[in-house]
Formats: sequence, C-alpha cells, structure tokens
Amino acid sequence: MFSKTFLLAGLASVASAHMMITSPVPYGLSNLNNSPLDASGSDFPCKLRSGTYDAQGASNVFAQGSTQKLAFVGTAVHGGGSCQISVTTDLEPDANSVWKVIKSIEGGCPAKGQEGNLEGDNADLADPYTYDYTIPAELASGNYTLAWTWFNKVGNREMYMNCAPLTVTGTGGSADHLDTLPDMFTANIGNDCGSVDSADVKFPNPGEDVDLFNGSTDTFAAPTGAGCAAGSGGDSTPVATTAQATAAPATTAAPGSDTTASVPGGVFITVSDEPAATTEAPVATTVAPVASTPVATEAPAATTAPASGDGSSSGDAITAGTACTTEGEWNCISGTSFQRCASGAWTEVQALADGVSCTPGQSADIALSAKRGLMKMRRSLRIRG
Repeated sequence: MFSKTFLLAGLASVASAHMMITSPVPYGLSNLNNSPLDASGSDFPCKLRSGTYDAQGASNVFAQGSTQKLAFVGTAVHGGGSCQISVTTDLEPDANSVWKVIKSIEGGCPAKGQEGNLEGDNADLADPYTYDYTIPAELASGNYTLAWTWFNKVGNREMYMNCAPLTVTGTGGSADHLDTLPDMFTANIGNDCGSVDSADVKFPNPGEDVDLFNGSTDTFAAPTGAGCAAGSGGDSTPVATTAQATAAPATTAAPGSDTTASVPGGVFITVSDEPAATTEAPVATTVAPVASTPVATEAPAATTAPASGDGSSSGDAITAGTACTTEGEWNCISGTSFQRCASGAWTEVQALADGVSCTPGQSADIALSAKRGLMKMRRSLRIRG
C-alpha cells in the first residue's frame, strides 16, 4: 500500500538538495533523484533510468475541471525560475512523445522572492510554496502521463523534469483538445536552446493558463538559440492570470508559511495494465494496492456527497478532510462512489464510472463489478497498480 510513510522514506534516500515534486505523486520514487536532466538530453524525458515508469503505488486521479496543487520537496530553488505542467497520452513516454502544456508559471517557481536557495540545505525539507493548476474540463477522460518541468533562474543553465501517472475522470471532453494546446518548452538539454542566467524564462508559447510571479528581481528573458522555436507550439497569444502561490502545509515549514491542513487533491488508486475481460457478464474484482483490475473508461465527474457522521460500515459518505486512522482504507458509498483515507484524512467523494459498482462499506480493499460491454473509449480508464 502506498502511504505518506513510503513517500517520505523515498525522499529521504535522496542525497542532493535540489527539487522534486511531491504532488502529484511521481513515478519511480524509489530511485528518482532530484537533480536536473543531463545536459546532453540523454535522460529526457522523465529522467530515464531503470524503472522510470514503475508506479510503486503512485496514482493521481483527478476530475475534469478540478484544481490541483503542485508541491515540492527540497531547498535548492536557485532563485526560482519558470515552470510548466504538461501531459501526454503516452504512458511510457520517450524522446518522440508529444507533450502538451496545461499550465505555465513564469517567474517565482518553485519559490517566490528568492535570490538564491531556501534556508536549510535539506533535500527532505518541504518547499513552503505550492501552485494551483487546473485539469482542463475539455480533456478526455482516461490515462495520461503528467510532467513538471522547471528552468532555474540562477546557477548552471539546467532543465528539471519529473513525471507522474495521471488518470482523468469525468464525462464529455475530447481527444482533440490536446491539439489546441501548445507544445512543452525544452531548453538546456543539448537542443540548441538555452535559458538566460539571472532571468525568469518567458516561454515562446505558454498557453492560456499562465501565472506571472516576480522573483527577487523583476527580470524576464526569452530563451536564446536556433532550437528554441522548436516545440513552441505556434504563435497564439497567451491570456495571463495572476493567481498567487500559497504556502503549503509541510512537516517543516518556512517562516510565515500557511500551515493550515488541506484535503488531499486526489485519491490514491491502483491501476492495471492488463486488458479487460471479454465476457459480457459482470465480473467481480478486488482492487488492492498491487492488484491488476480494469475498470470502465468514461467516469462521471467527481462529486462531493453530503456528510453523514462517522462513516460507519454502512457505506455512508464522510466529510472530506475528516481525520481517519487506517491509512489506505476505502469507503464505498451506496455502490456508486468512493473515497479513501489518505495522509490522515478522508478524501473528496468521487463517482465510479457508469456500469461499475462497489460493495458498500469500509474495507482495506474495494470490490468492483463491471460489464465489459460498456468499455468502449479510445483509452480504458483503469485503476493503476
């Protein structure tokens, strides 16, 4: 079972004090280090290595149109810089994969107002700054790979990249929506494109969801080099916003940061890479952290059920954020929706896909039943393991 303890144990094994994402939960945590990509680009994308795309229990299940948190661990923020969040339909991306940007942050990422690094020189110290991003409501439900990329403001010219599994739930959406988004920007990895020292990168095409933050100095610069035009995704004019980064709850927070607890943004669910069974009859399956269990493709948007007390074994909904003691425990509600005990609190209620049901009540595993005939999307939505 994936747990907060597992996450912290994995992070503690990192020797350097650079940066890594903690939310969304990344792939291959046991051997993921927080250093930049190789300057030659040899480990692009996702810091290619043995077991790059091993889930190791990581799963990020987010509804269409939902707002999520980007959070980090580490103190070597290098004066901040500029970040992007991108997605690809490739579940094991390689150098030829096409990445599409859903969020750009120009300046002040992964920390605002910093001339250099945060105090502490500690790879295990939580970054007090978090950033909002939105899963596009137009994005088709299904499985994706999500990437966080970062171009540091001061120090060596580098590109950082972590990748995470992503399952998008909901109805509607279109596979063609990705074609309307700009390509992910790349630089400093042997592609004849470089970022300017002591300046925050102005992306050639940041897209329409953009946050602009000043760092310790209000200095922005376009990248340089003939390769910078490649991957810009066209010349559309971005619409900038000014949403503010917020201090994230952390085990050790920086002075002045907000330590208010928040409801976890996603439910940790296991997913199988095996094809669904071909029988038309309902097939009862059990989802455990390492189980291989297919579920239906198109899931309705996540909903929040009304609170109903202490969440007894009857399968009533429990108010999101309510403290729980059994990490990883599932709560099936009326056979049609679910929530989970994650990081010490019950998550928001999320609806199961049409044609899929669970056995009401709380348990260590969640038993699902589904009809094969309802699984007709281009990409099947499966619980990842």
